Amino acid sequence: MQLKVGVDAVEIERIERELDNEAFWDRVLGPNERPYYESRGQKAQSLAAAFAAKEAFTKALGTGLRGFSLREVEVLHDGLGAPHYAFSGKAAEKVAELGLSFELSLTHTGTTAVAVAVAVGE
Repeated sequence: MQLKVGVDAVEIERIERELDNEAFWDRVLGPNERPYYESRGQKAQSLAAAFAAKEAFTKALGTGLRGFSLREVEVLHDGLGAPHYAFSGKAAEKVAELGLSFELSLTHTGTTAVAVAVAVGE
């Protein structure tokens, strides 16, 4: 069994500065994510956690951000609010090629968002 972990932390203030930057939203969020993050009362905290989750994914994958875009790694939430990844495009191909599945945990304080991604494979 293969187990890999990726962790990332993002300063929420950094994301607050990007909230009005349409290019940032387009570069980072996939089509299924944007409605969720736009509806959040704590938009910057939630978006910072998603950004950290995407970076944590690249670390757990072991490749960094090579060959796919952040938009292809979506951070979605189930009916109870639990976060999970949804992959598309080249990111989905890479995950399938490596035979990995991912678990995700997010948290934030008033100033920092943190994500832990765990990759499991045979």
